[in-house]
Amino acid sequence: MAKITYIEHNGTRHEVDVPNGLTVMEGARDNNIPGIEADCGGACACSTCHVYVDPAWVEKLPAKEDMEEDMLDFAFEPDSARSRLTCQLRVSDDLDGLVVQMPEKQI
Repeated sequence: MAKITYIEHNGTRHEVDVPNGLTVMEGARDNNIPGIEADCGGACACSTCHVYVDPAWVEKLPAKEDMEEDMLDFAFEPDSARSRLTCQLRVSDDLDGLVVQMPEKQI
């Protein structure tokens, strides 16, 4: 299980325990965290689970695959270094302490 901090665009913080095996997106969905819509349900077919990863975590996460890179082109104000789709981040003990911030809006 990993403790993940989700920060809404307005600064509201939500610190939740997310079971291993789920995605960061599923952790937000299951804990009713606003700001991650996940319209495609985690199929990497939209960009509505886009977040900005805390700079301290960018190098600790697995590399983006091509499909995620392609979908991020449709995200609101993507950042080439910090933007990730939470449906592509599988939770493990290695993600304990992860901090992500939601963009102003999802598109």
